[in-house]
Amino acid sequence: MRIGVIALLHESNTFLTQPTSLDSFREDLLLTGEPIRAALADSHHEVGGFFAGLAAADVDAVPLFAARALPSGRIASDAFAQLVEQLIATVNAANGLEGILVAPHGATVSEGCPDADGHWLHAVRQTVGPDFPIVGTLDAHANLSPQMVNSCDALVAYRSNPHLDQRERGIEAARLMIRTVRREIRPTMAACFPPLAISIERQCTDEPHLRPLYDFADAQRNDVRVLSNSILLGFPYSDVNEMGSATIVVTNDDQALAEQSACELGRLMWNMRADLHGEFVSVDQALHQCATTTDRVCLLDMGDNVGGGSAADGTELLAAIHARGVGPTFGCLFDPLSVAACEEAGPGARLSLTVGGKTDGNHGAPIELDATVVSLHDGRFKEPQPRHGGITEFDQGRTAVCRTDSGLTLMLTSRRMVPFSLQQLISCDVDPDSFRFLVAKGVNAPIAAYREVCDSFIRVNSIGSTCADMSRLEYRHRRRPLFPLEPETQWQIV
Repeated sequence: MRIGVIALLHESNTFLTQPTSLDSFREDLLLTGEPIRAALADSHHEVGGFFAGLAAADVDAVPLFAARALPSGRIASDAFAQLVEQLIATVNAANGLEGILVAPHGATVSEGCPDADGHWLHAVRQTVGPDFPIVGTLDAHANLSPQMVNSCDALVAYRSNPHLDQRERGIEAARLMIRTVRREIRPTMAACFPPLAISIERQCTDEPHLRPLYDFADAQRNDVRVLSNSILLGFPYSDVNEMGSATIVVTNDDQALAEQSACELGRLMWNMRADLHGEFVSVDQALHQCATTTDRVCLLDMGDNVGGGSAADGTELLAAIHARGVGPTFGCLFDPLSVAACEEAGPGARLSLTVGGKTDGNHGAPIELDATVVSLHDGRFKEPQPRHGGITEFDQGRTAVCRTDSGLTLMLTSRRMVPFSLQQLISCDVDPDSFRFLVAKGVNAPIAAYREVCDSFIRVNSIGSTCADMSRLEYRHRRRPLFPLEPETQWQIV
């Protein structure tokens, strides 16, 4: 048995004006053939799970195509066309395949193609034919579309946020594929689309408000006829018609049960909507909380959530911290110009800097400060543990660490970097335990790493292209009505 492996992963924030180019994929991951195995087989990623699940059953994995770029703006139309063309070419060139495992993200948007994942999955389906098994994984933040569902035999979404189960879900998908090809099962899938957008602030699966939903989903899986089910929390920063939450159920050749079960899960999600609206703590409120606790606190800068595609140089929260001198604090900013100035000055030098706020006018004004250059680094680091995103190797470019008299330690990077690993600090000789407050530009993803050094977390409703309060975002293309943006929305499953 030979099973092909494909991945095309990008989380697209349509509120950013700068499109994502092909170079963004080349900087992260753009491979065909056997190099994919070397890059991902041992990773905590779902593609690593594909390889592991197939190997455990003595099935040959045939790596075809893998592309990934850091979350950012919608993919440029020419870049997306080239990616899909290259992907389909690898499918056409493969011989003797009996199925294909696919890893779309589920919230990919390209210029002129809002449902980009549905588009390329449909292209694969057209290439291989209607009866050829296609089984895949989805990020829990997918904006599911009917075309994604119709193009695949089964789709399996991550069940944790922070995403720590990606490899496990890849193994689950591989097992479904093997049983399908061996004709032990006939996956039959249905989806439900309640008119609901879940605030990113409410999307941590470790917290009580989501527990009833996942407990119900787990109970559904006790039915031997249910092969898999999934909860799609949605990605509110892709302004497309598909934006919102959804559910999936896969049964063994029972369409009626799949539809009934997906609707039951969707109905529960809808009935929980008031608890999924979000709680929004302002910068002032967050710093007041910091002043009244002895905890070591991680401040989650939600408006500049790098894992959601944001600029990584948002200053609203860090400017307030610097102005108030709240105590030993760590923060990170994407700022190549300031890195260059620190490199020219050298370690030990004191200089005036204007940091952050350079990408656009949506993430706060630059901060003017005096700082001492502590150290300079190449910005490469590795994360050995399962962390959000399943990435093990990182490169944030040339990096400068500097410190102000107010107690603020700034890491300045030449590339945007997601705060998924404490190795980002440790590799630059920064001790996370030396701070009372650590700012992480994310919402839920940083928790997996930062809970090792922080007693508590405060999600801060800061400004930016990933603002947690969806009412602040100017949507033009999303479906309507959609709760909570239209709070009087009614929904009845037919």
